[in-house]
Amino acid sequence: MAKRERVVRMSVEQPLWRALTGYRVLTMVYAVLIFVFGRDRYERPWVGVVYLAVMCVWTLATLPKVANAAGCTKRFLVADLTVALTGILLTPLADAHAQSVDGPTLPSIWTAGSVLAFAIKGGWRWAGIASSLVAVANIVERGHPSRDTIHNVILVWVASIAIGYVVEVARASERTLARALEIEAATRERERLARDIHDGVLQVLAMVQRRGTALGGEAADLGRMAGEQEVALRTLVAGGLNRPSLVSEDESEGAVVRVVEVDDEADASTPVDLRVLIAPRAGSRVTLSEPGAPVLLPPPAARELAAAVGAALDNVRVHAGEDAHAWILIEDWPDEVIVTVRDDGPGIPEGRLAQAEGEGRMGVALSIRGRLRDLGGSAEVVSVPGQGTEVELKVPRGKAEKQ
Repeated sequence: MAKRERVVRMSVEQPLWRALTGYRVLTMVYAVLIFVFGRDRYERPWVGVVYLAVMCVWTLATLPKVANAAGCTKRFLVADLTVALTGILLTPLADAHAQSVDGPTLPSIWTAGSVLAFAIKGGWRWAGIASSLVAVANIVERGHPSRDTIHNVILVWVASIAIGYVVEVARASERTLARALEIEAATRERERLARDIHDGVLQVLAMVQRRGTALGGEAADLGRMAGEQEVALRTLVAGGLNRPSLVSEDESEGAVVRVVEVDDEADASTPVDLRVLIAPRAGSRVTLSEPGAPVLLPPPAARELAAAVGAALDNVRVHAGEDAHAWILIEDWPDEVIVTVRDDGPGIPEGRLAQAEGEGRMGVALSIRGRLRDLGGSAEVVSVPGQGTEVELKVPRGKAEKQ
C-alpha cells in the first residue's frame, strides 16, 4: 500500500491575514452605512459617493492581496495607505463643517485596516510609520489637534505597534519551533539508520575482525582494517562529538532566538571540546576513555594538546610496533586537564630519551614536552622495560586560558 505524504504548513500569522480580510470588508460596509445615514449633513455628497465607490471597488478587488504575506507587497501597502489618506483629506471637501464638528471621516475606521496591514507585514516599525502618516492626515483634516482626534490617533498608534510587535514575536517563535522539529526529525532518522546499520554492517565488520584475527596472516590485516572501520562507523552512527555552537540572540525579533551555527574558523574566544580533536585518533588498537561532558579549552591550547597526543601515538606506532595497543584517558579537573597515553609495548630503556636528545632526535623533547611547556603545563614519561610506556600530559586551566 502506497504511503500518502501529508505536508503541514505552519504559519502563526495566517489567521491574522484572514482576520484582516474580514475586518476590511466589515469596515467598508460600516463606512458606507455611516455615509448613507448621515448624508444630509454633507454639502457635497457626490464627493463622498465617488470616494466610497472607489474604496469599495478597491477593497473587494484587493482581497487576495491581504490573504497572505506573499500577496501583500510593499507597492500594495503604499497604494492602500494612499487610498485611506486620500479619503481623510477629502472629508472637508464633502463636509464643510467637518473641521468644526468631530465627526467621522469618509473612510472612518477602514483606515485602520491599512495600518494593520503594515503591522502584519513589516512589524512594529512599519506600523509606526503608517500610523504616524494617518495621524498627520487626521490633524490636517481637522485643522487643529482636538481631543477626540488625538485620542483616536493614539489608539491607532498603540494598537498597530502592539500588533506589529506580537507578529514579530510570533515569527521568531515559529522559526524556533521549526528548527526544533527539524532537529527532532533528523534525530529520529539517525536512530533508524543506527538500528539498521547495527543489525547489519557493524555485526559483519565485527565478525570479519574476529575471524581475521583467528586466521592470522593477511586475514589478520583484513580483520584489523575491519575493526578500524567498525570503530569509525560506530562513531559516525552515534552522531559524533559536535563542538559547542555559536549562539546569537536577536532581541530585535521580539524574542530571544538562538541560531545554531557551525563555524569552522571560530575565534580564539570560543572554547573547543578537546574530545572532538582526540576522537579521530581512536581505532581498533587505540582505546579512548573520556568524560561524558565536553572538555572545553581555548582553541590554541586544545590543538596543541591534541597534537602532543598525536605525537605520543606516533611514537607508539614507530617504537612499539603496529601490533601494539594504546589507551588514551582524558581527565577533566577543575584546575587542570590531564591526558594520559599508555601502551603495551616493550618500553623505553633507562637513559634512552636523554641519549636520543643528544643525538638530535627531538621527538619527545619538542613534539610533546615543548608543546606542553608552551602551554604552561608538563609532560611526564614513565616507562619500564617490558611493561610499556605511559605519557602523562597536564595543562593547567588558568595558564591555558591566557594563551
